[in-house]
Amino acid sequence: MGLAQKALGLAQKALGLAQKALGLAQKALGLAEYRPRPTTTAAPRTERRTAVTTRLHAEGTESTTGAVELLLVRHGESVGNVAASAAQAAGAEVIGVGLRDADVPLTETGSVQAKAFGEWLADLDPEQRPETVWCSPYLRARQTAEVALDAARLPLSTTVDERLRDRELGILDLLTAVGVEARFPAEADRRRWLGKFYYRPPGGESWADVALRIRSVLADLDRTAMGRRVLVVAHDAVILLFRYVCEGMSEDDLLALTRRTTVVNASVTQLTRPSGRGLWQAAAFNMDEHLAAKGVPTTEHSGDADVVPH
Repeated sequence: MGLAQKALGLAQKALGLAQKALGLAQKALGLAEYRPRPTTTAAPRTERRTAVTTRLHAEGTESTTGAVELLLVRHGESVGNVAASAAQAAGAEVIGVGLRDADVPLTETGSVQAKAFGEWLADLDPEQRPETVWCSPYLRARQTAEVALDAARLPLSTTVDERLRDRELGILDLLTAVGVEARFPAEADRRRWLGKFYYRPPGGESWADVALRIRSVLADLDRTAMGRRVLVVAHDAVILLFRYVCEGMSEDDLLALTRRTTVVNASVTQLTRPSGRGLWQAAAFNMDEHLAAKGVPTTEHSGDADVVPH
């Protein structure tokens, strides 16, 4: 009995030693298989954000294009143009048109001018014709667009946008330069002091205000007319300010341009930007050969009293 117990104790001890040896072997095996991972330092959150933003901006710049050509056309001669020129020639204070600026229609000559412009459009090669049309809501501009598109036989719908309206003159509306001096001498002085670009008549707009409208229109054109040619029918000051914004002109550049020329009725100004990005270039300005080719009178009326500096 004593020998059996002794043998059992030795066997248990041997088993314990075997288990310990197995544990040491497993531990050694684990150390042999372990390979330390290389350590990396994560970029700060701001750096990661900047890198992603830069990449996305670059991708957007490469893939996004806007309109590639603008045909800017001033409306044909209007009843208001004729009345304003007559009042200025007579030295009158008030322009006797009897209509809201938005309701002034074309004269007969203005309609003929619009038709001549439309016939010029019809003669263009298909790849040169406008693919979409935007227009001022003022009657004289809408009539010009309608007559021209009918003559050109272009089945294009017209987007009428209030941002393309003529500059609003506020309390100076329907007054000649003589009338402003006589009735609002303080405003005449303020206009001379501020200059035509920044002067805003009470209740009206400065040229800088209209430029803001144009920037907004251009942003929408780039979004809705990507890679397309756009016809814009509007007003003399609006067309000049399209050039100012699109070509990155300075105030002095714009004033020098207005001193040299008046935008004639139904004339064409063509701005191009083949890439659809960046600044535009003037391929043609104030072009009126299409009128002469049809034997149609060319008329020069400064629709905005401040188009030609005083």
